[in-house]
Amino acid sequence: MKSSILGAIALALASVPAVSWAQEHSYAEDRALIENLSNHYMAAVDAGDLETVMDTWAEDGVLNWVFGTETGKADIREALSSFGGMGEMGKYPPEATERRRTRHQIINHVIDVDGDTATSFAYWFAMTNKTTHGQIELLYMGHYEDELVRVDGEWKFKTRTVYNESRDNKSLFYPGLGERDPRRAQ
Repeated sequence: MKSSILGAIALALASVPAVSWAQEHSYAEDRALIENLSNHYMAAVDAGDLETVMDTWAEDGVLNWVFGTETGKADIREALSSFGGMGEMGKYPPEATERRRTRHQIINHVIDVDGDTATSFAYWFAMTNKTTHGQIELLYMGHYEDELVRVDGEWKFKTRTVYNESRDNKSLFYPGLGERDPRRAQ
């Protein structure tokens, strides 16, 4: 009797779709890795860590941003070498003990994973304490629309489009964010 109950339990457990949990776990892990990649990129830009910034890109990556389009890691490296914290490296005298900073924040990630590719969008904003009045100010805001690819087991940016909604590439609406043309009735 005991063995038939154990056999029935084993048979019932074998029919539970374990693949479903594995897929959810895999999505959760991929999502966490992609969100972390984006966070590492942001922190490295502010810290002036060009090598970490470049480690987030696929070899044939494309950066579309307010300053143009950069294609491939060499072009991206050149364009970003004087951006953010990278532009401040080496500009402080040896006796400097503090500096003012710009901090980029990234929030509201929406990530879709399909095997070894993914798409993502997220909002971002930048704050600074580089002000004449000593207070923090909101500098810019915008969003990212990313295409990612898994390379040797690691997620990389394949295409990163940076919309700076405080600058020249702001738009009436952004279909990539699910927005609709507000000039048309629903």
